[in-house]
This record gives sequence, C-alpha cells and structure tokens, in this order.
Amino acid sequence: MPASTALSRTVAALAALPLLTLAACGYGSQAKNDDTVKVAAGAKKIDGLDSVRIGYFGNLTHGTALVGRDKGFFQKELGATRADYATFNAGPSEIEALNSGSIDIGWIGPSPAINGYTKSDGRNLRIIGGSASGGVKLVVNPEKIKSLKDVKGKRIATPQLGNTQDVAFLNWAAEQGWKVDPQSGKGDVTVVRSDNKVTPDAYKAGSVDGAWVPEPTASKLVAEGGKVLLDEASLWPDRKFVITNIIVRQDFLTKHPKAVEAVLRASVETNKWINAHPDAAKAAANKQLEIDTGKALPADVLDPAWKSIRFTDDPLAATLSTEAEHAVKANLLQKPDLNGIYDLTLLNKVLKAEGEPTVDDAGLGAR
Repeated sequence: MPASTALSRTVAALAALPLLTLAACGYGSQAKNDDTVKVAAGAKKIDGLDSVRIGYFGNLTHGTALVGRDKGFFQKELGATRADYATFNAGPSEIEALNSGSIDIGWIGPSPAINGYTKSDGRNLRIIGGSASGGVKLVVNPEKIKSLKDVKGKRIATPQLGNTQDVAFLNWAAEQGWKVDPQSGKGDVTVVRSDNKVTPDAYKAGSVDGAWVPEPTASKLVAEGGKVLLDEASLWPDRKFVITNIIVRQDFLTKHPKAVEAVLRASVETNKWINAHPDAAKAAANKQLEIDTGKALPADVLDPAWKSIRFTDDPLAATLSTEAEHAVKANLLQKPDLNGIYDLTLLNKVLKAEGEPTVDDAGLGAR
C-alpha cells in the first residue's frame, strides 16, 4: 500500500522524516467534493461524535479508502456521525496529523506506521487492520537494463529516503552484494529519491534509469515505455506483503471504540465488495482519484495497476516485522520494539460477526 533526513542509528532516524509539500494548507488536503451524508431514518451519532476524521492517500494502494468513500460504506456504518476526509501525499505528514489530533483514523504504509509508533515510544498509534498487499514493482528502461544484474551502476528512483519502497530496494540491492550509502544513495547503484508525482517525468527525461515504486506510478512508467523487471511480490512468501494498514490514535481508540468498530466494519464490507466486483471497484477508485487529484487514470495505467494489488483485511503482521528488519539492515533504523503496535481486537470481532476467519498479530499485539 506513500522527504529526507540525516542518517542516524537511532529509532528517530526514520521517525523524523520531514513533511512533503501538501496539495493544500495544513496537514492534508480537504475533500474537493461535497460528500452527501446519507443517514438512515432514526440513526444516531456513534459515541456522541459529530464526525470521524479519516485520512488516506490519493493512491491505488489505498483503494479500500477510495472505494469505501465513493460507495458510501463508511458513512453508512457511521450513521448520523459524519465521515470527514483528508488526503495526504506522504506518510510522515499523515502521522503528524494523527499525532496532532487532526485526523482520527488513517490508511498508511508500514514504514510510516513503524516510524510513528517508535517515535512516540509506543504511545500514539495502533495498527488496527489491514487493507492491501502488493502493487510495488521495479520498472526500468529496457534499452539500458535488460537483466537484474544490469541494475548495478544505474540510477534507480524510490519515493523517499526511508520510505517502504526505499527500504525494500536498499535491502534487495544489499542481497545482490552491492554497497550503497543509505543517506546519500551513492554506491554500486545510485538511489534517487523522487516524489512519485515527478518520477515519470524524470524517467522520460532520462535522469533515472528505472524506479522501485508503488502503483499507479509503476504502470505510468510502463505506459512511458518502461519494462517491469521485478514484482516485489515475488520476493515474499505466498506473494503477500503489507503495503497499506489502518491506524488509529490510541486515545481515540480508547474513548470511541464503537466509532472505530464502525470504520472497521465498513472497511471489511468494502474489501468484500471490491473482491466481488473488481471492475466496478476499479471504476469507483478511479472516480474518487479524479476528485482527489483532479485527474483520472487512463485505462493503460489503471488496469494493470489495479490487477497487481490484493485487498485484504489481514494486516500481514509478520511481513511488517520483516520490513522493520530490512530497515535495520540498511542502517536506517535501530532495531525497534514493536510490541504492542497492533490491536486487532475490534477487527477480529467484526470478522467473527461476518463469519470470516480472524487474523493474527504475529505476537506484536497490545496486551
């Protein structure tokens, strides 16, 4: 399931990543459309709340949030409590919004979740559910790179220093026996930190030879003549690894568990609908993307991008732990204490009620 900082061998190395420029003032851009609040007759506010503030990225790996918003699943479950939304361009900015109380619940990648948790010594957030797996690829210029070994000596873009894809690429490069300085990105392969929005232009201009990026950026590069050299899913058991989680402020979870449960119920319902109606879900996600970003994705980008993402309620907790280990190996993070980062109690309650199997926290659950 989307900024540089000085390298440090402390947990704060990743947690202190600065914010990227946002599309609007404040922590995130507010909705450009006026979401119609559809309230069933006699519906009441959940926990007495006027609203629940939900954050996500305008990104296909956040498809659960995109589709759930477009189809009204969140508003349906929240009843007379309004679902308010904010979109973000970067994980650090969403974490800051969560910590400041500007949002209550968010869809976010694993590295920002780890960063936010460790930065606050485990006090500010919990991962409460999964959302998506996969959707990350190494796309290259086929005229310059014809095999994996040809990546050596080339310029490869990643979205941010220390972000989920940056860590994955640095780990993969190390497994090839190549040495790269994680701070400067210089070494046997040059890592160029480039915002996903500008990476396709950088590729067209020839300033990078490829990129390790999430969807839809990967498919945008393919549409520009790039070739998928490696799908990150091929590096993981059962081709599954977490790309997007659902997080919540701990104090909000403690004070308003019914509201959190309602959002999780909507997320489960949305994922079920996505998997049962993939074409309609793809269209709904693209419709919301157009509203959020001002531009819909063309079919040659949307279709392959959507196909490579798996939507799941399982947070794939064991893979989060592995991703943290990769960051440690890359000298971007001191080994973090992730005990307590998950609280899957409400999610498993929802799954049981739906007759679905419960999910595991890999021993990292709150006690």
